[in-house]
Amino acid sequence: MKLIIDTDPGIDDAMAIAYAAAAPEIDLIGLTAVFGNTHVHQSSRNARFLQHKLGLDIPVAEGAATAIGRECHAPSEHVHGPEGFGDVTDIPEIGSNHPMPAAEFLVDMARQHKGELVVCAVGPLTNIAAAMRLDSEFAQNIKRLVVMGGAVYCPGNVTPHAEANIYHDAQAADEVFAAPPPTILVGLDVTLKTLYETADFQALAEQSPHMGGFLRDISRFYLKFYKEVGGLEGCGLHDSTAVIACTHEPMFEMVETGLTVVTEGEEIGATRPDPSRPTVRVCRDVDGAGVVRLFTERVASLP
Repeated sequence: MKLIIDTDPGIDDAMAIAYAAAAPEIDLIGLTAVFGNTHVHQSSRNARFLQHKLGLDIPVAEGAATAIGRECHAPSEHVHGPEGFGDVTDIPEIGSNHPMPAAEFLVDMARQHKGELVVCAVGPLTNIAAAMRLDSEFAQNIKRLVVMGGAVYCPGNVTPHAEANIYHDAQAADEVFAAPPPTILVGLDVTLKTLYETADFQALAEQSPHMGGFLRDISRFYLKFYKEVGGLEGCGLHDSTAVIACTHEPMFEMVETGLTVVTEGEEIGATRPDPSRPTVRVCRDVDGAGVVRLFTERVASLP
């Protein structure tokens, strides 16, 4: 399966990219960077650092720096640290970005791999909305869009109403869901059922000293946040669960519904069922233990 991950690395993004690199059924052909957990220049730098660390020879295309109609963005430093990787802050600039902006790169790849390309969006949906605006056939050209975002049947994590990726660009998300490609939404309804604990990271580091050790090191900051804010003993495999949904749909229970995103007011970012819109598949339940096992098995195979 040919895959592009649209990403804002981010600790859980790093985990998802590592999983995709290790999964034999995934042909990871590129990364597109968006603002979110970090500023977009940090996102693309971190993505290039990760592809180098994983020994991948794939392009990284930099995309949106802010949400639609916004002039600035405040990263989630309290969750992911000042540079996106927790307490690991010395992240070198390696290589350079693809000459195309992310939206153009997505459109081009969708045309080249028409009917084959899966796009997994694990940050705000600004690049996806931009690709849809740029090419009216983009949604038809890709095989599937898998989105880590939303809290359709459960509370949000940024506000009581909204999940972070949708909240950071509610307008873009609403545009995508207004005329979506074939889409699976992997939101907080399922990702909080995939807790990865300190002992899991330690075991991963022992099996995969290079990459697993890196993930263990950057996770400490993230795990502290989950403990202090949510009282949880682990972190959700948010973005990795979305990548796993690209290839392991039977692990998920899904319902079909249209979606609307609230774009203003106190409930901005709320993702709600809307029977008047085209349907997407929303994950309602997951084999959480199975996702944790699969993630560990695959990433442990890395050096």
